[in-house]
Amino acid sequence: MEHAAPFAPSTAVRPDAADGPHPPVLAPHEPPPFEVLNAEATRPLLLICDHAGRRIPEALGTLGLDNADLHRHIAWDIGTGPITRHLADRLGACAVLGVYSRLVVDLNRPPGAPDSIPPVSDGTPVPGNQGLTEAEEAARIDALFNPYHAEVNRRLHHLWRASGQPPVLFSVHSFTPTMRDGGQPRPWHIGVLWDSDGRVAVPLIRAFERDPDLCVGDNEPYSGWVVGYSVAAHAGSAGLARAAVEVRQDLIATEAGAANWADRLAEALDGILADPALYAVQPNAPTDGQE
Repeated sequence: MEHAAPFAPSTAVRPDAADGPHPPVLAPHEPPPFEVLNAEATRPLLLICDHAGRRIPEALGTLGLDNADLHRHIAWDIGTGPITRHLADRLGACAVLGVYSRLVVDLNRPPGAPDSIPPVSDGTPVPGNQGLTEAEEAARIDALFNPYHAEVNRRLHHLWRASGQPPVLFSVHSFTPTMRDGGQPRPWHIGVLWDSDGRVAVPLIRAFERDPDLCVGDNEPYSGWVVGYSVAAHAGSAGLARAAVEVRQDLIATEAGAANWADRLAEALDGILADPALYAVQPNAPTDGQE
């Protein structure tokens, strides 16, 4: 694991506090906000996994949740860490993984959004996120969100320089078999999320649709146009080829399941990534219907 620089924990001061600064969100002995895999890779492809971890900083305790809640999907994207690790190995690609729980601050939401630091997540109250001051929210953003996204920027910069080509950004997420307990089942095995640029997403959807046993979601169960922050912020704004996948969590909850889906993704992506059209800045990439 490599980190960009020695990590300095942030502190925050309430504007109206009389008792001085709060303790740092991260203590010096705690892991940094991100983990980097294959730091020396030069293939023009960056994998990101915003919700790979479920750690809570020691200063925040358990956010008022029990151990069972901290192992549920509200705390992380189950199975995505192992998928990303396998995928980075199979593709010889650099990857950046988020280490801390999205309940502390969601790396895939813009700061200030209601679900950036959710007081309630999928119907479960999160006591440690309720009644926060702006300074307390800013401390989490400074400690976790900003360093992660700075590292994503750093890696894209490095890959662009090292390869001489605009890199591709590929994001890994997972989704629950139902929206909530007792909710409508989600039939998709995998969903491919994309916006105006279909250079990666469209051939990836077609590759998976060749398997008659798979139910493939095209911007399902979420839309790449409206959900998330990371892909749009780092690749959409720069015109880089990009896509995100959502894999159903019951399929990847075990190491074997995650490895199987990483193999499927690697096989499909290897062919797609051979297309030279991916390695160009294209701010107004066509949709599938405009090809």
